[in-house]
Amino acid sequence: MASWAALSPSIVEYFEGEDSYRCGYCKNESGSRSNGMWAHSMTVQDYQDLIDRGWRRSGKYVYKPVMNQTCCPQYTIRCRPLQFQPSKSHKKVLKKMLKFLAKGEISKGNCEGKGADLSKPPCRKAKEIRKERKRLKLMQQNPAGELEGFQAQGEPPSLFPRKANKSNQPKSLEDLIFESLPENASHKLEVRVVRSSPPSSQFKATFQESYQVYKRYQMVIHKDPPDKPTVSQFTRFLCSSPLEAENPPHGPDCGYGSFHQQYWLDGRIIAVGVIDILPYCVSSVYLYYDPDYSFLSLGVYSALREIGFTRQLHQKTSQLSYYYMGFYIHSCPKMKYKGQYRPSDLLCPETYVWVPIEQCLSSLENSKYCRFNQDPEAVDEGRSKEPDRLQVFHKKAIMPYGVYKKQQRDPSEEAAVLQYAGLVGQACSERMLLLRN
Repeated sequence: MASWAALSPSIVEYFEGEDSYRCGYCKNESGSRSNGMWAHSMTVQDYQDLIDRGWRRSGKYVYKPVMNQTCCPQYTIRCRPLQFQPSKSHKKVLKKMLKFLAKGEISKGNCEGKGADLSKPPCRKAKEIRKERKRLKLMQQNPAGELEGFQAQGEPPSLFPRKANKSNQPKSLEDLIFESLPENASHKLEVRVVRSSPPSSQFKATFQESYQVYKRYQMVIHKDPPDKPTVSQFTRFLCSSPLEAENPPHGPDCGYGSFHQQYWLDGRIIAVGVIDILPYCVSSVYLYYDPDYSFLSLGVYSALREIGFTRQLHQKTSQLSYYYMGFYIHSCPKMKYKGQYRPSDLLCPETYVWVPIEQCLSSLENSKYCRFNQDPEAVDEGRSKEPDRLQVFHKKAIMPYGVYKKQQRDPSEEAAVLQYAGLVGQACSERMLLLRN
């Protein structure tokens, strides 16, 4: 594991030009466009700076959508966990998990799902039922039926005074996740964080079981043929990472780098959240789960656990205070759910400043591609201003691009290097080593 003092620098191999390929969202055969590079190694600070410029990794491949040309623009989205309040639907998912753990109950209520069962009485909200109980109680206390004090909110001030104790406070995310279970609970859930790169002993010991969950997930949820989710594909996509493991004294106890967050139910893995822990954030990479447990809404549950985990890490490492959810794609209904974790921000694709999502949505309704920064004078402050200071790694020697270019005869070389410098920005171009053969 790299010590804090002697970190090896990031080494990247940039692929010139742009790739066009089939879009995984709208299925356009060649509509998806991005720039890419292979990261042989990368420091967590460099990757943090890159994702703050719209980059993202898949295994060791790091790519950046060409936002104004790609068919489905992908905007980097981050949630602010310190101000996060779970919504009604989030609370429902957490309660469903607690019920399952406590009593083994599988809630398949007719309030959710593919449409109401008309043979059953209509589903009523708990709030309405509580209101009615209070109304009945009042009627009993006041037989004349005079309900002058009954307000629209459902609480007469004289009979239901507000208590000045904690029970009136909304429950925190942690209260909802870690609500105590009875001693004779039906199930036990444990979440373990294991380092995936370089692989820890716990990761190696559970690799096969974790892979089998991934394989089932890909076959059932994504309809992959049985021979497609191979061990090598799983390793390349979700276990290999260019991120250097770093353990600075004031960092999180588990260190920085790439991890798998394993959800163990009664001693077996039912889901795995693949995450990166970076200087300012927890970045969600992927989630896969055992399809037999789809009824637990594990996608939502794991996102809430990851938000809670970010809050926990923040207690020791104060600058680590964001939860990055990957890309928000407004034009793709399946990817819009990420906007429900509020407060959250989208990254402006031109100036790389964060803008609250509420300010972006009306623009996105009118146009797939938007500049979110409202200041027309604003520019990309981190842009490459001195490309000659970019670091090149050539024939086992490290040199500034200003020195390297004097030795080159190929005119196309400069265009590729300048394109790379523009995409990664000045700070990363001076720290990362651009491999040139």
